Amino acid sequence: MKLQGEEEEEEEEEEEEEEEQVYGTATCSLGHRSSLILQTMEGGRICLICLTNLLSNPSSPTFHVAHALSQLSRALSHPPFLHSLLSLHPHLLVSPLLHSLSSFNDHSIASQITHIVLFLSNSSPPSSLYAEFVSRIASILSGAKLHWSPRQAYMLHCLGVLLNCEMDNPYGHIKDKSALVFNLVAGLQLPSEEIQGEILFVLYKLCILQYASEEGNGSDLLFSFCPKLLRLSMEALMKTQCDDVRSNCVALLTVLAQRGYFENAFANDISIRDCCEADNFMEVTEHEKDVLPLNILFAEAIKGPLLSSDSQLQLGTLELIFHCLSWESGSSKQTQVFVEENIVDYVFEILRLSECKDPVVSSCLRVLDLLSTAEHAFGQRLAIGFTTLVPILQYVVEVPFHPVQIPTLKLIQNCILNYPGIVSFTQFEEIGNILTRMLRRHIDGDIDMLPETLIIACSILVDLMNSPSSHEASSLTTLVQESVGHAILASICLYEKHPKQILHSLYFLKEAYAFSHEGNSTNNKAKLELGSCIIDVCRTHLIPWFSKSISEMEDEEIVLGVLEAFHSVLLQNSYAQAKEFVMILVSSSWFSFSFGCLGLFPSEKMKWRVYLMFSSIVDVLLGNESGQPIRDAALYLPSDPSDLLFLLGQKSTQNLELLSCQSAVLLILYTSSLNDERLADEKLILASLEQYIIVNGSNFPCGAADSVTIAQLLILYGLYRGLAKTGYQIPYSSEAERILFELAAQNEWDLSSTMIHFISLKWLFQQEKMVKPLSYQILRFCRKNSSTGSHIIILGNNSQNMDVQGLAKLVAAGDNLASVLLVSLLQQLIEEEDNECDIISVVNLMVEIINIFPDAADQLCMHGIGNGIQDLFSRSSRPLSLQMFVAIEILIFDILWSVKPEILSDGGTWLAVTMKLIWYLIPMVTAEGWTQESILVLGILSLILHHSTSQALVESSKAILLNASLVSMINNVILSSCSKGPALIEDDEETRKGETLTFVLILYFFSFRSFNAVLPGTLDWQSLLDPSNETQPLSLISIHCHDLCRLMHFGSPLVKLVASYCLLELFTRITDPKNGKQDEIKWNMGNLISVMAILEGFVFYSDIRVAMNSALCLSMILGWEQFWKEDKKAVGRSTWCRLIVEELAMSLTVPCLASKSFMNHHKPAVHVAVALMKLHSTPEWMKKSVFDDSCISAIIENLSVCNVSVETVLLFRELLNHDYLNSDQIASLNRVFQACRKHIYSGDSQDESREENTGKVTAMPDDLGKACEFLIHLMSSNPSAHKGNKRLLEEIEMFSRSLTRE
Repeated sequence: MKLQGEEEEEEEEEEEEEEEQVYGTATCSLGHRSSLILQTMEGGRICLICLTNLLSNPSSPTFHVAHALSQLSRALSHPPFLHSLLSLHPHLLVSPLLHSLSSFNDHSIASQITHIVLFLSNSSPPSSLYAEFVSRIASILSGAKLHWSPRQAYMLHCLGVLLNCEMDNPYGHIKDKSALVFNLVAGLQLPSEEIQGEILFVLYKLCILQYASEEGNGSDLLFSFCPKLLRLSMEALMKTQCDDVRSNCVALLTVLAQRGYFENAFANDISIRDCCEADNFMEVTEHEKDVLPLNILFAEAIKGPLLSSDSQLQLGTLELIFHCLSWESGSSKQTQVFVEENIVDYVFEILRLSECKDPVVSSCLRVLDLLSTAEHAFGQRLAIGFTTLVPILQYVVEVPFHPVQIPTLKLIQNCILNYPGIVSFTQFEEIGNILTRMLRRHIDGDIDMLPETLIIACSILVDLMNSPSSHEASSLTTLVQESVGHAILASICLYEKHPKQILHSLYFLKEAYAFSHEGNSTNNKAKLELGSCIIDVCRTHLIPWFSKSISEMEDEEIVLGVLEAFHSVLLQNSYAQAKEFVMILVSSSWFSFSFGCLGLFPSEKMKWRVYLMFSSIVDVLLGNESGQPIRDAALYLPSDPSDLLFLLGQKSTQNLELLSCQSAVLLILYTSSLNDERLADEKLILASLEQYIIVNGSNFPCGAADSVTIAQLLILYGLYRGLAKTGYQIPYSSEAERILFELAAQNEWDLSSTMIHFISLKWLFQQEKMVKPLSYQILRFCRKNSSTGSHIIILGNNSQNMDVQGLAKLVAAGDNLASVLLVSLLQQLIEEEDNECDIISVVNLMVEIINIFPDAADQLCMHGIGNGIQDLFSRSSRPLSLQMFVAIEILIFDILWSVKPEILSDGGTWLAVTMKLIWYLIPMVTAEGWTQESILVLGILSLILHHSTSQALVESSKAILLNASLVSMINNVILSSCSKGPALIEDDEETRKGETLTFVLILYFFSFRSFNAVLPGTLDWQSLLDPSNETQPLSLISIHCHDLCRLMHFGSPLVKLVASYCLLELFTRITDPKNGKQDEIKWNMGNLISVMAILEGFVFYSDIRVAMNSALCLSMILGWEQFWKEDKKAVGRSTWCRLIVEELAMSLTVPCLASKSFMNHHKPAVHVAVALMKLHSTPEWMKKSVFDDSCISAIIENLSVCNVSVETVLLFRELLNHDYLNSDQIASLNRVFQACRKHIYSGDSQDESREENTGKVTAMPDDLGKACEFLIHLMSSNPSAHKGNKRLLEEIEMFSRSLTRE
């Protein structure tokens, strides 16, 4: 039987045998068991006992320890070794490693041990080595006998590293947490920065882990150490120069600030110091005097981190300041201390050097926003740091919803508002540019923004405008102009989400409009444009939106805000812009809309605003404080238009308030009616007006209504009577009409100075009972018009002053008595005599009426204006004055220019007028020579001759054509001019002689045309071809062909033009078969050749009209083939004719010259070429040398839809008729002409030959130039000829027919 000891020895031997089988039989040099020896990957072995002894012995050489730790670290990096260690001896190395960590004062060894501890903690299973390491280190550091030494720093660092891993709830593995914190807080008093840094980090991690751990239970481990911990931490932060220590300290303080430690500590510190200062200030020790208050200590402590080059440390410090100042019940005193300790300057410096990096910018601006609550002290620092904010503003507004957009804008606004002198002109413009660009990008959809951002941006722009330096910032006005539109549009778009935002935009708009009128704004173009822009914003955005959204608005404040903004525009001292805005409002039915607002919001405040705005609108429209009656009665007026009409129908004899209300109601009805607004049913309004007239009619003569009220009442009544007449019949009161007409006849009133609707004006002029008052009103208007000149003021489409425009419209319409009144007024004044000024004013009025509406001449003639003119000449007891004669001749000229020929009677009236004109003309020219007045008489005589071609004024035309004195005077002018030769060029249109010659030639031209109409067959046209033939049966105005050519050759451009028309008319009459046979033409060959030479030279003249007339004359001469029978080859040998045709062909074949304008310039030459081809003996060179196949093909290639003309088609038609074209060329032409026809039918082309509208002859005696232009236009017009595209289509059709015949 074995003893117990023997059994144990046997068991040990068996275990050793098993271990030898597993690990081998090798042992270390000290004979330790093989189970404690682990093999490494390299083939070596590590004895764990030896390693433990080495690490645990403080006397071990550090070299050996370091080498051993290095080998262990290498071995642990291999998984088999690590696995064997953790599976067989997991806790064996814990104690030696920690003992070594606290024994050796060697940084390298400490780093190695920390690395191994962290590696083992991360490699071991959960709740294994990691927990043991944390627990043991915490126990060591929480011991009561802990003595701080530099070696404890390594232990702290290792604990910090382990806590930083945050594996498996490290907070729960610390047993005596309070003791640990107590020792750590005590360690902060050590002078070692390294220990302080490690302690601060461990405290930071403990604070973090406590709140993350389930064992926290809501208790605060560090709270009991708060005052001391904070003070020691701040002192450490203030004294250290190491950024790592600062970072740890800032991190700890940030967490403590988030937990509310600062709030309690600062509050307690302030309370204690206040008590000490109050009760024991005599017992304060010297040490206590040196202790800084906690808030000042904190401010001093954070200056170092703020100046650090470590950006992360700066960010952390800014975060700490933010949390410190973000208490819900934070003291403004702490903020004041921070500002006084210059923390603001430090933050601005960080911001300046930030290069707009977002984290730094955000942190700085958040802090500055909190510090800005210390308004006075902060403002002084802000003024210094303002230059830093401007580029930051540019950065933050570019980022949508940037978190510090609003704080940045607030700081900018703070400085502009409180320290405007700090902001330079450049900064003014830069800030304006930034905000404008932000608003622009927001509208364009590039960025979005918070509502508050837009509000502050608008406020800043307002502050910029209100700044004393705003007027010196040149571009600010332009920036505000753009910003206003963007702000209003943004507020409108976001109205449903943020309805209150529109109020701020409206405030911005009001201030901007007031800014546009500050100073000498009338001479500042930019400010004028700003005011116009704001009005345009109201027109295009605000008014349409407001009108559309009013029914859905629930907030009366917003409606009042819009009305107030509109009203502020009306109240500024700018009549032009206020008038423009009023026109926009009234065109939007503003009166009806305003009563709609009153219906939705029937409050006193809304009623007051609406009626005040009505009064301002009336002030602007009618002037002279015309809206005062509305302002006086605003408190008593009802909100419903029906109630207004009820007030109007009451008797107001003894009731002054009712009288005031009735005046206001009449004014509102009158003003609204001018723009076709109906505040109630037309029948009700008319009935109320009639009731008012009947009930209060007896009060009018007593002064209850002045002349303006009578005029307005008359206009209102006339409007609704006129509407009833044009629309549907409404019963009316004849008694009210009688009373009103009597008032109009008995009282002074001025229709010309009162705005009136055209329907009302027309109705008044249709009433025969109003003839006398209206005649007086017309005369009164004529007198005013002659002294001030006419000016037309249009309101809407149908309302205006009774001015020239309105009267002209009435006279032209013909369905009223206006023309009758004018003619009868003129005859009445003639009968009264000694009224020359009045007569001239009436005559001038007629001239202006005809100039505005030429159809008015028809109505005046139908109602006897000819008799009035005749009376002017015949009933005057003495010769007419020059002023009177000028006025009459201008009226006659305008009438004859505008009237239709069928309207003119051929009785004795116009014959008498014609004879009087000639009777005045001849002695006038004899006595004074040709003057402007006498020359204009020639124009009148020309118009009379022109009407004779339409069988009107035939007898008057005969009187002109057969007047020997007139003929002699005209012929003398022609002879005198022709005798000058080359000197004639000096008599241009700018000289009196040039004007006289021009009008004489015009008269000569119209006499040619008139002869055929009134005296057919009396003139031998061919006699004008031979200058030696002076035999004429009658004394007539006559110029020989040779003289006309001389005038064309030597005369001024205008004389050339008129003479060319005369020559064309002469050849046309000779060529006309009705006037003789062409084979009977007798003409000296020498004269013919000289005439042809003149005409050939003008074919390419710069004035296309002269060139065309010359070409047509030349083609007619070429067409007189019987005349050329003696010398048939003369034409073919004509060098000039060949040159003309060759120039034409060359120009049409060159691609670069085949433009529309260039081809138009060669249209005259086409007629010459066609005339040559029509000759029986066509010149041989036409086909051989000029129009050969290559030339024709080149011309066709240059043709396009845009440059085809009538002359082009005419040329090709003649080439086709003479077999000049081959089949390919014909096909090409057909394609071009077909495309041209399609182009015309599609409506894409403009009528090139459309007659231009002739300018009206201004009623001025010296305006002979325009009279001449008009007469020349009449000369060039041919009523029987088709114009433009129609003529081109006809020519293309003729080409097609010619092709069919072929």
